[in-house]
Amino acid sequence: MNLFLSDMAKRDDTKQLNWKSNFQALKYIPRFFKLIWQANKWLFIANISARLIKSILPVLLLWVGKLIIDEVVLQIAAEAKEMTRLWSLLGIELALAVISDLLSRMINLIDGLLGDLYANKSSVELIQKAAKVPLSQLEDADFYDKLERARRQTSNRVTLMSTVLSQAQDIITVASLITGLIVFEPILILLLFIAIIPSFLNEIKFSRSSYSLARSWTPERRELDYLRYIGASDVTAKEIKMFGLADFLSNRFSILAHKYYLANRILAIKRAAWGSIFHIIGDISYYGAYLMIIIRTVGGIITLGDLTFLAGSFRSLRNQLQTIFSRLSRITESALYLKDYFDFMDAEYSELIDVKPVKVPEKISEGFVFENVSFKYPESDEFVLKELSFYLKGGEKLALVGENGAGKTTLVKLLLRMYKPTSGRILLEGKDIWSFKPSEYQKLFGVIFQDFVKYYFVASENIGVGKVEEVDNRPKIEFAAEKSLAAEVIEQLPDKYDQQLGKRFTGGKDLSGGEWQKIALARAYMKNAEVIILDEPTAALDARAEFQAFQRFTDLTKGKTAVLISHRFSTVRMADRILVLKDGRLLEMGTHDELLESGNLYAELFQFQAKGYQ
Repeated sequence: MNLFLSDMAKRDDTKQLNWKSNFQALKYIPRFFKLIWQANKWLFIANISARLIKSILPVLLLWVGKLIIDEVVLQIAAEAKEMTRLWSLLGIELALAVISDLLSRMINLIDGLLGDLYANKSSVELIQKAAKVPLSQLEDADFYDKLERARRQTSNRVTLMSTVLSQAQDIITVASLITGLIVFEPILILLLFIAIIPSFLNEIKFSRSSYSLARSWTPERRELDYLRYIGASDVTAKEIKMFGLADFLSNRFSILAHKYYLANRILAIKRAAWGSIFHIIGDISYYGAYLMIIIRTVGGIITLGDLTFLAGSFRSLRNQLQTIFSRLSRITESALYLKDYFDFMDAEYSELIDVKPVKVPEKISEGFVFENVSFKYPESDEFVLKELSFYLKGGEKLALVGENGAGKTTLVKLLLRMYKPTSGRILLEGKDIWSFKPSEYQKLFGVIFQDFVKYYFVASENIGVGKVEEVDNRPKIEFAAEKSLAAEVIEQLPDKYDQQLGKRFTGGKDLSGGEWQKIALARAYMKNAEVIILDEPTAALDARAEFQAFQRFTDLTKGKTAVLISHRFSTVRMADRILVLKDGRLLEMGTHDELLESGNLYAELFQFQAKGYQ
């Protein structure tokens, strides 16, 4: 992560969006509301209905208020007081005010419920979509920025729904108020737009600037989130204390956060300054209109009730239009953010889509063949694997050996179809593995990576995710736990298989590295796949547990194709053949005894490790 940022003007993302693109983003609003409709159509209908009724109440209240004022003036001048109509008008105004308040509360309630349902729905869709993204793209920083922007929209756009609906509601209200002004004083409409349009243009301009700033700073905001996490997390707490990293992290965060603050401050000051100027223009226009109404009232052209209605209507119209125009700028800005979500959801990942996928073989016999496979990671010029050719027969156990960085884990990722070879191909039963349907092909494998995930679920779920469709199959989960030695760990927990693991949630119990590894190993037993891949399966186990695990590996891989990655030669010896990698190339291959006799790298590494036990 680079703390010191390049000049903002040099970034492509900071190019100001033009007015056309601002309003083009509004095309995503109907699609957004389609998702809300799908979340709960009856709540949506209730919301629209309540807003329609509430939209005409302001003009009704103003009109009833005008009638009350005129009636009061009439009764003041009358010798015989007749108050019946006045009390009726007051009762009507009270009823309208109560209805307005009840509708407001109803709308707020439904907005909250619909917002939660939409956030849930969009989050589920995002998780499902992210699962289809190739690992090569997920590990790309630029693509991860796009994912981060999309992820923020699952919850941050909830307010957009109520904003758009409020906009429609206010437009209806404005239409009714404008009708009243046109009947009495049409010239007030001209003064009204003089008061509002400058502020609207100002809001639109700065909404584009705000979005451009937020978009261009996506990598830095991700870094700030990361620094917050590692600075206050149970996972990193030990090292931060032992290495005294608190000041380092807080200073790093402070510098980066201050850079963002400065960039945002400039924009905020400009927005406030121009907003103030245009607001003053609006105030002058408003009081000019108010002066004209007063003069016409004093001259006897309109009644005192008309004065009340016109002044109230103009004030409400000014406030409503200012709100509408200001809100429109927020809607267009939000629509730009919404575009990030839909762009991610609409993206197609061609390498995962096969026009005519080949059926995955039910049984592996010929096995896998690597034909001149070379690979380099995206955005890298250095090959991790180079012209690799070998075979792995069905039912064979193959161990991968090599020094750190030799390409062992990368080879496994290629075998699992997480990456596509840069050149060459990998065959299964004579067919390119990229001709199979991804989900069907990957069902063949049961994998435990060295950096396996510690799920903060209950113990049974931690194992059950190995075959998620069996996550509630307690007998099978307990069998897998027994085979992997996880059962002895679980039996020590207060709630056994129902125990929450990890300290993230209330009542959770953390495990040691070796205990977590036993839980992870149980997932491999859970899946009972055709091909078993174990990446450093005993790295965190003590000597006794490692010996016991060996016995179970034999059972786990019996009759199955297996790939083992390990630095422990006691584990490697259980393999039928051993493939030795060096600098991404196949250096040697054979049985344990054959490789010892050759006296090459394998024999050298074996002797180094053996001396450590002497």
